[in-house]
Amino acid sequence: MTNEEINKIVEDIVQTYKNDSGINFIDASYLPEREKIFEILDHLTELLFPGYTGRRVVSLANINFIVGDILCNIYDELCNQAERAFKYACRLKNCEGCDCRTKAEKTTTKLLSRLPAIRELLKGDVSAAYDGDPAAQSFEEVVLSYPGITAIAIYRIAHELYLDEVPLIPRIMSECAHAKTGIDIHPGATIGENFFIDHGTGVVIGQTTIIGNNVKIYQGTTLGAMSFPKDERGNIIKGTKRHPTIEDNVTIYAEATILGDIVIGKGSIIGGNVWVKEPVPPGVTVLTQNEELIFKKNTK
Repeated sequence: MTNEEINKIVEDIVQTYKNDSGINFIDASYLPEREKIFEILDHLTELLFPGYTGRRVVSLANINFIVGDILCNIYDELCNQAERAFKYACRLKNCEGCDCRTKAEKTTTKLLSRLPAIRELLKGDVSAAYDGDPAAQSFEEVVLSYPGITAIAIYRIAHELYLDEVPLIPRIMSECAHAKTGIDIHPGATIGENFFIDHGTGVVIGQTTIIGNNVKIYQGTTLGAMSFPKDERGNIIKGTKRHPTIEDNVTIYAEATILGDIVIGKGSIIGGNVWVKEPVPPGVTVLTQNEELIFKKNTK
């Protein structure tokens, strides 16, 4: 390429930045940094599953020092990123006089104080995976190798920040889990105790989904929205309940699709490859009519 060609392409690209606030943030320094968020998640994982990452040798003699060191690191980094996120929101709303740093410090402290409760939930999730999968040989295997546990752990962290109305960061965290595991859980979803995602690839759980206790779902399951209501101007109405409610002790098998603000009753079983758009009563099994299988002898 000649200098003239390079300069022409540069000018053409820069022209697309002008008068456009959609996908570029020129002169805006208040966006959280994705890589920093990923690093914070790694540190939080060390606190939730001490000794599993292999980064540090954890013993009863040094555990207080290690936890304190990691905790201080998370506090500093997450405060900085949360402050950026709050300033980003203020920029969009033209807020004046907001103390974004104080808000960031409060939300970070709140998340860190919730870590013991998150650990208790994760103990139940790990136990559900071990009890629900005959192939699981130990809790260690479940924590180290099951993508569902990784996705659920990140969800439980992101959900706390979502409830605290932290902009951007919860979605960045959930997309980190999505990229790692193939499991897409919106941080706004509400998920109860002892949740098990078996295999996991292709699972999608939408923003307003509610999942009860002791629920088990398999790969390819979609808990999605049926439609998107619009206002008189044709804009999608946000903030409405549009995803399913899954009650306690429900099992949903592979590739099932459940759409809309419907209730899947307690103790129900949703078979593989079904498409559910209507409420399911408690204790019901939903199956599709099997198509006829044809067996033909192979010949040369």
